Amino acid sequence: MLDFFTIFSKGGLVLWCFQGVRGPAAACTAPVNALIRSVLLQERGGSNSFNHEALTLKYKLDNQFELVFVVGFQKILTLTYVDKLIDDVHKEFRDKYRNEFQQKGALGLLNGTFDFKEDFLRLLRDAEESSKARAPTAMKSFEQSAKSQKTVKSMIENRGEKPKEKTKNKKSKGSKKEAPGNEAATVPKATAAVKQDPPVAAGDREELTKDEILQKNREEFFRKRMKGGEKSNKSPKPDTQKDKGKKPRVWELGNSNAKVLDYSNSTTNGNADTCPMEEYDPEMVLGDRNREPGRLRDLEYESEEDTEEEKVVQNSSGASAKKGGLGGMFGMLKGLVGSKSLSREDMDPVLEKMKDHLIAKNVAAEIAVQLCESVATKLEGKVMGTFTTVTSTVKQALQESLVQILQPQRRVDVLRSVMEAQRHRRPYVITFCGVNGVGKSTNLAKISFWLIENGFSVLIAACDTFRAGAVEQLRTHTRRLNALHPPENHSGRTMVQLYEKGYGKDAAGIAMEAISYARNQGFDVVLVDTAGRMQDNAPLMTALAKLIAVNTPDLVLFVGEALVGNEAVDQLVKFNKALADHSMAQTPRLIDGIVLTKFDTIDDKVGAAISMTYITSKPIVFVGTGQTYCDLRSLNAKAVVAALMKA
Repeated sequence: MLDFFTIFSKGGLVLWCFQGVRGPAAACTAPVNALIRSVLLQERGGSNSFNHEALTLKYKLDNQFELVFVVGFQKILTLTYVDKLIDDVHKEFRDKYRNEFQQKGALGLLNGTFDFKEDFLRLLRDAEESSKARAPTAMKSFEQSAKSQKTVKSMIENRGEKPKEKTKNKKSKGSKKEAPGNEAATVPKATAAVKQDPPVAAGDREELTKDEILQKNREEFFRKRMKGGEKSNKSPKPDTQKDKGKKPRVWELGNSNAKVLDYSNSTTNGNADTCPMEEYDPEMVLGDRNREPGRLRDLEYESEEDTEEEKVVQNSSGASAKKGGLGGMFGMLKGLVGSKSLSREDMDPVLEKMKDHLIAKNVAAEIAVQLCESVATKLEGKVMGTFTTVTSTVKQALQESLVQILQPQRRVDVLRSVMEAQRHRRPYVITFCGVNGVGKSTNLAKISFWLIENGFSVLIAACDTFRAGAVEQLRTHTRRLNALHPPENHSGRTMVQLYEKGYGKDAAGIAMEAISYARNQGFDVVLVDTAGRMQDNAPLMTALAKLIAVNTPDLVLFVGEALVGNEAVDQLVKFNKALADHSMAQTPRLIDGIVLTKFDTIDDKVGAAISMTYITSKPIVFVGTGQTYCDLRSLNAKAVVAALMKA
């Protein structure tokens, strides 16, 4: 049973609606709005199905008249006729009101009256009857089965014949499975068995009773068991079992006390004297001297329009020199589409090249296929202009889809959120997570520098209690940041401090203490650094979910490097799944944004940005482009798409 069926234009005008369940007229509004927000506006039209709470929505796009057909039904129902119904309704509705759409256009949609209820009910009855006609066949009766053909005599089994038949069947099955080459190998085994047992006549073998066969098999079984026991006794097990877990190495000439090797001082929390300020070369630390303090610049990109125009001019001049005027003219007109609706066959060769191009640019293969499917769904049936090629049309649609993907539903404005937290007199908490070696601590220091230049005080919580040197790395960054922004420039206030409890402690507890300390001392932002972990490590993922569930940070940032391809999809999917599975809350906290690092090492292979945002529907908040504190950028969607589409 259908919940609703609605037809509306891509501009948002509802043309006709059918409601199959009694209730308010706005019952279908929320699912359809969710479909528009999550699928149609986000360029995810590769699949024609969408789930919203307890409903399943199936939709079909009519790109010629800019119409959308949506049907909704309960998720637990398996309605096999829905696809046929939506195709029939689409064809019937188009054919009935084609002239009105073509002659009046938008005015026809506004002023038209669409009386389609009787036609829809007729199509619904036809679809339901067709599904009943294709019902699964009934079970066969006993008379139709092969067992009914057997006689009573053939089903009677004698006591002595049963094991013989079984052994014969086993021998025949084994002989069928044996290959011709294995016959020679089985001959010595048979001769050896004959030598061990006394020779028995063929007539005696057949006259063996069931009890004698069982006794013989039992003796062979015990003989094999005794041989196996003797072999196992020859290799005694070691008395001492190996201790599991990691053990620290103890050097002969060194001190085995771990406290001697722990250079982290628990008394440094909130005390600036133990972290003395050091002098550094500003050019080495900052890099860009012409920067504007506190401003996060966009990614820079070169416009390709000028270079493309130059190539076109060069190619046209070269072609005109080789060919005549008419030849050049016909060459320009080759491949143009004149007022023709695009079909899937026209787009398939172009989409295949586009898919290979995206994969070569480091986009995950699965994401590239889904993007091309979405573009094909968006363009199928659309009428093209006179002087337009299929390649340029598909390329333009793909560019628009990529820009839309890189601008997700929610925009993260960190500075505005920090000021909002200031008004409530509480610190704004950001947690960094990710796999090993992607640059979490380095980019945390860059973000700290950016926040300090905007006038916010920062407390860094060293919750990476596993990796050797993690606390010392953050302490070094703290010293450098305090040297660049000494307390004298901020009315005697230390702008960045480190909160750490050494190694081997509970990360969730350290984060909780750091947030409490920041609230008491009046810090504006708390940056929580966590240990790197692989997405398949269940204990570490459980610890991360615990840290996020206990401390409820305002922003959870996943730090990923731009060098990954298909691995980006696996990392983000499993991180989100682990956070959802190991969280005790009814609505688990997932990743809120992405920090894309090492962006300066990939040239134009920027596909990881597309893969990450497509999988999570979350924005890329920061982009790391170097090793100095100023090498932090905000994402420019046009820059990424221009680099991605560059040949």
